Amino acid sequence: MSLILAIETGTDICSVGIAKDGELLSLRESDEGRDHARKVGVFVDELLRETGIVPDDLDAVAVGKGPGSYTGLRIGVSFAKGLCYGLQKPLVAVGSLDALVEVAREDHEAGILAVDGWDGAYLCPMVDARRMEVYAQVFDAGGRPQGEVSAEVVGEGSFAAFRGQGRPFVIFGSGARKCAGVLSDAVCVEVTPSARGLARLAQQALDEGRTEDIAYFEPFYLKDFVVTTSRKKLF
Repeated sequence: MSLILAIETGTDICSVGIAKDGELLSLRESDEGRDHARKVGVFVDELLRETGIVPDDLDAVAVGKGPGSYTGLRIGVSFAKGLCYGLQKPLVAVGSLDALVEVAREDHEAGILAVDGWDGAYLCPMVDARRMEVYAQVFDAGGRPQGEVSAEVVGEGSFAAFRGQGRPFVIFGSGARKCAGVLSDAVCVEVTPSARGLARLAQQALDEGRTEDIAYFEPFYLKDFVVTTSRKKLF
């Protein structure tokens, strides 16, 4: 039996869950703006109290590693690393796009998400990267990657290798809605990032011994963080 605390903070959604053997036991989420630094600790405390689990009972801490918001990822990863260091527990990192696909697959399995031709579909989770750019990756319906993670400025020719093949091209995530009008043949569905998407993947990684070096692990930003100078005159 494995108990894993899962943390996903790479977007506007702050999500924390506890899973047992890959199955979610309890979940806390908020989409009320980027207040992750305050909420993540509160959510962890609430989940532990609700489930009656003490921190030492945990077998690992899993975190969504990105790509996503620079600040959000820093908060989640820093919190996860601090817990792992203090409790002497392993850290498991899960790609945030992989986790988003897991949420979509779970919703489909539960009958929440219905897409004609799902078994042959290409699934494309998208995380908003401002303007018409998204962080994206294409998967098959079994959750297997069909390409690399990329920062894509979306235009009519984007993801051409996966479109127009008679197979549904399903887009979802925080960057999908703005792309729906450009990718006219895509099926846009509502799927949001959640710690529940980490549960099965984190358990698999733990079972296979794929854990991270707590001291040196960094989020997967995909793009360098750029600091700009404000044009506003403060004085």
